Amino acid sequence: MGSGDLELIFDRVGHFGRFQIFLYVVCAFQNTSCGIHYLASVFMTATPHYVCKPPGNVSMVLFHQDTTLGLEDIWALFSPGQEDHIALQLQNGTIWELTGCHMYWRENAVHLEYDYHGSKHEFPCSGGYIYDWRKWESTVVTEWNLVCHQEWLAKMIQPTFMLGVLLGAVIFGYLSDRAGRRLILRCTSIGQFFLGIAVAFTLDYYSFMVTHFLLAMVASGYLVVMFVYVTEFIGMKARTWASIHVHSFFAIGIMVVALVGYLVKTWRLYQIVLSVVSAPFALCCWMLPETPFWLLSQARYEEAQKIVDKMAKWNRASSCTLSELLSLDHNGPADNNLPKGKKPNISDLFCDWNIAIRTLCIWLIWFTGSLGFYFFSLNSVNLGGSEYLNLFLMGAAELPAYVFVCIGMDKIGRRKVLTLSLISSAVICGVIMGIPQGYHIWSVVASMVGKFTMAAAFGLIYLYTAELYPTIVRSQAVGSGSMMCCVGSIVAPFCIYLTSVWRFLPQLLVGTVAFLSGGLTLLLPETLGKPLVTTWEEAAKLESGKLSSCRKLLHTTNNIELEKTDVINPETSGLCE
Repeated sequence: MGSGDLELIFDRVGHFGRFQIFLYVVCAFQNTSCGIHYLASVFMTATPHYVCKPPGNVSMVLFHQDTTLGLEDIWALFSPGQEDHIALQLQNGTIWELTGCHMYWRENAVHLEYDYHGSKHEFPCSGGYIYDWRKWESTVVTEWNLVCHQEWLAKMIQPTFMLGVLLGAVIFGYLSDRAGRRLILRCTSIGQFFLGIAVAFTLDYYSFMVTHFLLAMVASGYLVVMFVYVTEFIGMKARTWASIHVHSFFAIGIMVVALVGYLVKTWRLYQIVLSVVSAPFALCCWMLPETPFWLLSQARYEEAQKIVDKMAKWNRASSCTLSELLSLDHNGPADNNLPKGKKPNISDLFCDWNIAIRTLCIWLIWFTGSLGFYFFSLNSVNLGGSEYLNLFLMGAAELPAYVFVCIGMDKIGRRKVLTLSLISSAVICGVIMGIPQGYHIWSVVASMVGKFTMAAAFGLIYLYTAELYPTIVRSQAVGSGSMMCCVGSIVAPFCIYLTSVWRFLPQLLVGTVAFLSGGLTLLLPETLGKPLVTTWEEAAKLESGKLSSCRKLLHTTNNIELEKTDVINPETSGLCE
C-alpha cells in the first residue's frame, strides 16, 4: 500500500477529527510526565551550603563579626558563592575552624577569633557534614554526602540520565516497529510510574543511579513512540501543527517540577509526587488502539479496517474499505523501486559534497538546539532569586515559542525563522555576560528570551530536516539528527559545571555554537511552499538547480504518492527532548 493511499484514508475519515483529538490529548498529556522526569534532578540533586560536622558539642560560633550559639543560625549570613570558613569553640575549650571539606584545630588558640595566623592542624570531615536545611530538608546530595571528593558522583546524575534517554530512544524505537506502537506505549507508561516510585525508595547511590537510568530509558521510549503514534493517526493537514505543539506538554512538565519543588522539600516525597502524574495514563493506556499504519505493515488488514471504521464513526464521517485502496496500488510499495541489493544507510547522507555539508549543518543545529534548551533550563537555579520561579518561567517561555514557530515558518520561511532563533540565542548569551552580578531579575528575563529562541529552533528543526532530504533517507536524516540532539543533552550539564572555571564560560560556549549554527543555517535551502522531495535530484535542486551526483533512488512514477506523506520509522527518527 502506497503512502499516498494512506493519506486518502484521512481524506475520507478526517485529518484531525474527534477521534484523533482524543488520542492526541491523552498521549500528549503523558508527555508532561517525560518533561517532569527529564528536569526533576534540578532540585533532587541540589547542593545546599555545608561545612564539616564539628568533633564535639559547640558552645559558640563566629562568622566574621557575628556570634551565635549554634551552627543552624549561621546560614542566613552566607552569600551565594561564598566559601568563607566558620570559627567555633567546643564545650571542652578547643577552637576549630570549619570549611566545606576540611576542619582545622587551632593549636595554641585561647580566644575565639575569626582570623587566626597561628599553627593549625588539618583533619578530614570524618564525622560527616552539617547542611543548610532552610530550602531543602533533604536531597540526594545530603542523603549520601555527595560533596567534596564525592561531588563528581552528584554531577554524573543528569548526564547519566541523558545517556539513558539516548539508549531508550534507540531500543524502544526498534521494539515499536517489531511489537507495535500500542504495546510499547503501555510498557513505557507503566514503567514510568513504577520506576519513578522505585527511585524514591532506593537505599544507596548506586541503586539510585541504576533505577534512575532505567527511568530515563522508558521516559525516552515513551516520548519517541508517542510522537510516532500520534503522527500516524493525524492527517497531513494537521500534522505540522500537532508535531510542533506536542513539545508544549513537555514544557508544562517543567513547570510542574518547579511547582512541586516549591511545595515539597524532601527529595523522596518530591519524586513520588512527580511520579504520580503518570498514574492516570498508566491505568488507561490499555484503551489505546494500534495504528492502522503499523497493522497494515504487518498485513493485519482486518484489524486495521476496524480501527479505520472506529475513527470514521467518532469523526462522524463515512468509512472507507482498505481492500479497495490496496487494489489501487499497482506499483507496490515504493521500496520495490529501489536499486536491488542496496538499502539506505547513514553514508547516503554524505553521498556528495553539497549533501555532506547540508548534513553536517543539520547535525550541528540539532546539537545546538538541545545544548541550549537544557542549558537555559538547568542553569535557571543559578540565576539568583527564587529557583522555583526561575525554572517555572523557563518552562513557560517555551509555550509562545511554539506558536511563533507555527506562524513564522509559514509566513517567512523555515530557514529565516531558524537563523533568527539561533542568532538571537547567541546575542542573548552575550547580553547575559554583560549583566552585573546581583541583577538577577535581568538575568532571568534574558534567560527567558534565550529559552524562547532555543525552543523555537528546537521545535522547528525536526520538520525542517524531514523536508531537506528525499523520502528514502528521510528517517535516517531525522534519526541521526536526533542522536546529535541526545549528545547535546548529555553535554549540557557538563557545560554548566564550567562556571567553576569562569562564571560566564558556559554562556560563551553556548553563544559561540549558536552563532556558528545560525550562520551555517544560511547555507541550507528554503523549503517553504515546496513539496516533499522524493529523489536526490529534487533534493539537490532545492539548493542549486543542478543535478546531484547521487544516485536516483526512486522512480518518478511514485513521486506524487510520496510527496503527500512519509511513514515515520521510530527506530531511526526518535525525538530526543
